[in-house]
Amino acid sequence: MATGAPTGGPIQAAATAGAGTAVRSRPLAWRTLASCLVRTYLVGAAFNPRGMQCVGLSYAMEPALLAIYSDPAKLAEARRRYSRHYNTHPFWTPMLVGIFLAMERKISRGLFPAAMMDGVKGTTIYTLSAIGDSLFGGSVMVLWSLSTIILLAAGCPGSAVALGAFCFLGLQCFKAATFLLGFREGLGVLTRFRRWDLINWGQRLKVVNGALLVLFWAQVWPGPLVWWEWVVAAGTLGATAWAVNALGLTRELVGVMLLAGYLAWPLLMKFFAMVAP
Repeated sequence: MATGAPTGGPIQAAATAGAGTAVRSRPLAWRTLASCLVRTYLVGAAFNPRGMQCVGLSYAMEPALLAIYSDPAKLAEARRRYSRHYNTHPFWTPMLVGIFLAMERKISRGLFPAAMMDGVKGTTIYTLSAIGDSLFGGSVMVLWSLSTIILLAAGCPGSAVALGAFCFLGLQCFKAATFLLGFREGLGVLTRFRRWDLINWGQRLKVVNGALLVLFWAQVWPGPLVWWEWVVAAGTLGATAWAVNALGLTRELVGVMLLAGYLAWPLLMKFFAMVAP
């Protein structure tokens, strides 16, 4: 079964590093943490083809690194750790920044090996990127969009605006909460996310999105709803989905072929009516 966070390898080894040693370091000021959180919203502002989001990550980490390291040499070394390639779903960046800050505090006190940081960082960001693309990009945001257009089609613009405001505020609360969880629990937060089973929740939301799409079609369907037409349409789409997955066909090409067939159907019916005896 798919899980919501990686285990084993660099992350498992890092999570046990310093086990049995009490971590007592000077706490970061809330103002510093708030500055890091706000800066995560700019993670893609300096996106580049070489390091991708690395400039934005470095910018988000900077206030805390300045507070953690007083030695210029150690500060420069820490900065280099975040100037390398970094790319993940932006909704995960606050949590990752929180995790990295917790790890940097341990590194500064010798409780975590700095040499393992790159391995942990790489494994974590790519796994969470895949989960984020599936859960947020492929499920949650589609659910938001479909719900909005259904409310608009039903003549409820006020409810659509309220839903948008609620989802927007919920996203901000999610970012702040995961940032604090990452900072307080460090790599331990990944075990919590594994229990949440986020990938499979994304698959369940896709089923809900399919039902919402059918509801939207029913709202905007031109003319009366004829049950056998819907059965034919559902069977055609199901067969198309099977063909795309089983035969490795290009989705765009199949979509164009279906659209062409739909547009050509009335002309074909007229042609057969003319040539029929």
